[in-house]
Amino acid sequence: MNLIRRNSALLPDLPTFFDDFFTRDVFDWNTRNFSTSNTTLPAVNIMETADQYIVEMAAPGMSKKDFHIELKDNLLTISSQHEDSSEMKDGERWLRREYSYQSFQRSFQLNANVVDDAHIKATYENGMLRLLIPKKETAKTKPPKQISIS
Repeated sequence: MNLIRRNSALLPDLPTFFDDFFTRDVFDWNTRNFSTSNTTLPAVNIMETADQYIVEMAAPGMSKKDFHIELKDNLLTISSQHEDSSEMKDGERWLRREYSYQSFQRSFQLNANVVDDAHIKATYENGMLRLLIPKKETAKTKPPKQISIS
C-alpha cells in the first residue's frame, strides 16, 4: 500500500532505486540486465528435454537477416543489429523523428560433452528466434530400467 502518490511526470528518468529496495534480490545476477540506458536485452527461455535443449528468444519486429548466430569454442553467441529506415518522398519533411536502432549480444556456454554442435538448427517466426540444440547420444536422458528380482 502506497501512502504517497508519486508524480513521475516531474522526474520521469530518475531511477527508482528505493521503490524495490527491500524486495529485490541484490545477488540475483541471472535476471538483471545491468543496462543503464533504456535498452533491454531480449528475453530468453532455455528448456531441456531428454533429447535436446531449446533456446527461445523474444525479438519482435526483426527479420531473420538481422541475427548473427555463432558457435566458437563451445560459446554460442546470438547477436543482432537492426535499424529502421524509411525514405522521404518529395514534399515531405520531418517534424520529429526518433531513430530506431537496436543491437544486442547474448552468449551461452555449451558443454562440449553434451551438445551435438553439428546439428544445431535455428528458426525465426512470429517474433521468436528458436534454436534447437540436440544432445549427443551418450548424453541423452534414458528412461529408468526396471530390474526384476529372481
